Amino acid sequence: MTEHAVVIAGGGPTGLMLAGELVLAGVNVAIVERRANQDMPGARAGGLHARTIEIMDQRGIAERFLAEGTALQVAGFGPARLDISDFPTRHNYGLGLWQNHIERILAGWVQELGVPIYRSRAVTGFEQDENGVDVVLDGGQALRAHYLVGCDGGRSLVRKLAGIEFAGWEASVSSLIAEAELAEAAEFGLHADEVGTQAMGPMGEGNKVRIVLTQRYAGQSDPTVDDLKAGLVAVFGSDYGVHNVTWLSRFTDMARQAVAYRDGRVVLAGDAAHVHSPVGGQGLNIGVQDAVNLGWKLAQVVKGISPERLLDTYHAERHPIAARVLRNTLAQIALGRGDERTKALNEIMGEVLAMDAPRKRFAGMMSGLDVHYDLGEGHPLLGRRMPDLDLVTADGAIRLYSLLHEARPVLIGFDENGWSDTGPWADRVQAVRADCNGTWELPVLGTVEAPGAVLIRPDGYVAWVGDGKGADPTGALETWFGPR
Repeated sequence: MTEHAVVIAGGGPTGLMLAGELVLAGVNVAIVERRANQDMPGARAGGLHARTIEIMDQRGIAERFLAEGTALQVAGFGPARLDISDFPTRHNYGLGLWQNHIERILAGWVQELGVPIYRSRAVTGFEQDENGVDVVLDGGQALRAHYLVGCDGGRSLVRKLAGIEFAGWEASVSSLIAEAELAEAAEFGLHADEVGTQAMGPMGEGNKVRIVLTQRYAGQSDPTVDDLKAGLVAVFGSDYGVHNVTWLSRFTDMARQAVAYRDGRVVLAGDAAHVHSPVGGQGLNIGVQDAVNLGWKLAQVVKGISPERLLDTYHAERHPIAARVLRNTLAQIALGRGDERTKALNEIMGEVLAMDAPRKRFAGMMSGLDVHYDLGEGHPLLGRRMPDLDLVTADGAIRLYSLLHEARPVLIGFDENGWSDTGPWADRVQAVRADCNGTWELPVLGTVEAPGAVLIRPDGYVAWVGDGKGADPTGALETWFGPR
């Protein structure tokens, strides 16, 4: 039986990101992926939000994505486009880049890190005990792991076998999405009817077009070309001679969330933990962010640095984030209906979101830049993402995010009274003395008081803020990075 510290079921964006986080932390991790390679049919998710780009920047790989994508203002809520170009971040935009490209880039990074991938395999069963998990793959191969992480999508077998309830709302509408060619000219664009949004547009690849048709709930069965033709006729009055259908799929507005993200040594992340409508392009992004929250915590538990209860903070922090996404996608689906009453509501929402404060609030939510973990009362930075400041250290000028490339926590002292001694945690936490002359500003909140010191977790969130008045980070160091 082959042994790994962690086995990840599923090699999509969430599983790949988690594997990268774990191997950076020195953990023996492997991925089980049913596909023979990273190829996937269709375009699927269409981009990265600002916070996800920041996360890639924290690991030193953002340029790989930026080189292939298109910087766009992608944040939106319902009919309103939300410009974040005035947000205080180096990445005050989204990135137009299809999921197949995102996965290929992540898979290349993971390969560089030496993560083994069991391809053309799927997890078919597992049994956990107090010391680990026996994982069974199709074909009879067995793996042994300290932990199994289900990143195996919305129909997660790992979640089902663990017996974790998937609570939420059934679908009210379903949508066909297709990539095909048309024999007849069609009017491109999108419009809303009483059911939802309908759209057609060129793909930029020869004569290929992308078609999205929203219908009354039609189940989750695999659609056929006849279904596509009938849907086109129902919406547009013609099927336009649709042919050469290279990809045809169905998605719904079902919104469900695992009631628990962990059962013993089995953990869930990404779509395995939460599913919802793709409106707003949030699914891939919060899955990657799940992985970055989980990775360092799981690594510390596996390596015996922290007690198992540290994993409880993964559910405590990430479950509310996904719950919020479920709520905003349900709202956006409702706003997407084209009846007269909904049109009136959309007009009012457009007026509200044109105001500066509501725009910032909703744009912060949709871009992921406003995430706030409840770490208690204190400085506004506490529990929020650390901005990528320009620092001057003894070694010269650096960007703050460069200190996070190896996924290690860092304690930064900014003035002579700021704490920058990690003491017994010196082997776990970097200590840096730095000057920062820029403005301290957070998305949505605005300018905040410059701290004397900050303790930053590997995921880029602030775990402690020093006020320069004798407060020390000992409690936070013990909480997040293990006992002395």
